[in-house]
Amino acid sequence: MLALALVLPALLKPKNSAPKTTDDAAQANLSVLRSQLAQLDADFAAGSINADQLALAKSDIERRALEEESTPETLAAPAASKRTAWALGLTIPLVALGIYGFLGNIQALDPANLQAKANTDPSPEQIEAMVSAFAARLEAVPANQPADPKAWEMLARSYAAMQKFPEANKAYRRAAELNPGNAQIMADHADVLAMLQGQSMAGEPTQLFERALVLDPNNLKALALAGSAAFEKKDFAKAVQLWTKAQGLAPPGSDFAKGLASSVQEARAASGASTVPVAAGPTTSGPAASESPSALQTTAKSAPTPAAGPANIKGVVSLSPTLAGKLAPDDTVFIFARAAPAPNSPRMPLAILKRKASELPITFTLDDSTAMADELKLSKFDFVVVGARVSRSGNALPQAGDLVGQSPPVKAGGGKLTLVIDAVQP
Repeated sequence: MLALALVLPALLKPKNSAPKTTDDAAQANLSVLRSQLAQLDADFAAGSINADQLALAKSDIERRALEEESTPETLAAPAASKRTAWALGLTIPLVALGIYGFLGNIQALDPANLQAKANTDPSPEQIEAMVSAFAARLEAVPANQPADPKAWEMLARSYAAMQKFPEANKAYRRAAELNPGNAQIMADHADVLAMLQGQSMAGEPTQLFERALVLDPNNLKALALAGSAAFEKKDFAKAVQLWTKAQGLAPPGSDFAKGLASSVQEARAASGASTVPVAAGPTTSGPAASESPSALQTTAKSAPTPAAGPANIKGVVSLSPTLAGKLAPDDTVFIFARAAPAPNSPRMPLAILKRKASELPITFTLDDSTAMADELKLSKFDFVVVGARVSRSGNALPQAGDLVGQSPPVKAGGGKLTLVIDAVQP
């Protein structure tokens, strides 16, 4: 359209500089000839020319006058310019559409796609849908075509970040089949298997991180997991050794490095050794550990604070009347307790219950029997924060649109807690 706007006006503009008709030109020429005749008569009267010269000149002027009168009255219209304008007016849009059809993306004009593109920050549902579609494409690769180990590793990491550990386990097994000598895949797979076993490193997770350390003795994830396995076996001296080495390889100041420092202190305290930090291990950079929540949960233990009272939290969870219209009977309610905010507090819930929304208001009791890990129990913490979340998808990960409520820090073993779900997860 821009090209046409520039070209067509110039082609269709009238040619004002040319006479519109031959009659205008003829009249101008005849006027000149009449002036010449008058000048000849004046010259003859003055004796400048003789009679023969006058007759010859007039004969020439009369001939030219006859020629002017015989010229057609109108010039042909500038048809060539109009034909060019019509040709360009049709050709340019057709050529542009043809090129766009070959090189462009017509699907981008779909209103649904435009709306999706407008939302630059994808929702958890969109992320899950993209990961599922990615998995479907990998599964659909024909057997006679080579599989992509990097793609399977990416899929496994995505599932681990979403805390879909069964799916992550399956994807890591496929990635390991395609790339059997990759120490990082072995370490990441061991981490996922430990999460499936309630953060226990026994069995296959230990076998995997040991193989990873044979291939790469400085693999950060494998060292951290080896320290967790030693701590689990109460071999605190070995746990200190392994975690100290991993601490020296972790990016300085990162959450992972801080978690390892806390783990070293905990292992020293458990072994009865001094809790004064010692010099870290080698500072040579090694492979980066996965940033998935599972890695931090498995390796970054915090030094617990002994609880002073009974290790339980009792209370009632109810829904604010203003949110009643957003609740469905089949929605899932998660009730959980976390350590009160502190520099080394673990992010993983200390205890959790799962109920149906149709049971609200719910009377609950959180204690060590509902703990997610043996080393992280309510009995090891003085103050906790109790939260409740209503999930329509049933996913343990918080998602936009979930209904939530949270208490201030409360003392374990205190009085009965009243918790109201009164907000919407942004």
